[in-house]
Amino acid sequence: MTEKHLSSQFDMELSGISTRVLEMGGLVESQVALAIYALTHFSGETASQVLEAEERVNQMEVDIDADLSAIIARRQPTARDLRLLIAISKTIGNLERVGDEAARIARTVQRLINMGVSSRLRLPVSDVSFEADLATSSLRKSLDAFARLDTQTAVEVIKADNEIDAEFDGLMRKLITYMMEDPRTISTAIDLVFVAKAIERVGDHAKNLAEQVIYIVKGTDVRHNSPATVESIIK
Repeated sequence: MTEKHLSSQFDMELSGISTRVLEMGGLVESQVALAIYALTHFSGETASQVLEAEERVNQMEVDIDADLSAIIARRQPTARDLRLLIAISKTIGNLERVGDEAARIARTVQRLINMGVSSRLRLPVSDVSFEADLATSSLRKSLDAFARLDTQTAVEVIKADNEIDAEFDGLMRKLITYMMEDPRTISTAIDLVFVAKAIERVGDHAKNLAEQVIYIVKGTDVRHNSPATVESIIK
């Protein structure tokens, strides 16, 4: 991922850190997928798996962050190397928050199961699943963009965030309609509102990861810019 350095040891350290970030990314991606499976299949066992992985994700963030601090103190990197390390620090923070959202969904599933609502749930769970497919696709692409430092893929992720937001807005309208038509669904529908919001935040974090890829490659902070502006920056 990095250019050649006079110190091959430094190269190895940067490569090792980047590999661990991708491992962490793969774990949180799996967490999200399992959380959605738990929701759509009302699987308490799968929800428990998501929660069991949370501690591991948190520890990975702490360990990688500590190693980043040690590398910066020892190597005093400059230019692109420093950008890479700063971006990695922000990336693992976003990945940890993705894990938090997955855990939030898993806890909601457990609560729904404990309330005994699974057999009478008449709500747009399939729409939640579609929103999740969009968000997990963005997360996967952002991790791929990080692995290859691919700014074009990063832009695609940034653009896709609007689609995820639109899906979330549409889902909110459907849930409101369900609650108005059948007050018995209100409690469960509210739970799905929080699930949908958690998924929308996964998409936001994927977008943040993509923005960090562009920062590494171009040295430009593209946060709070429109997709069109970002696209012009990478050209």
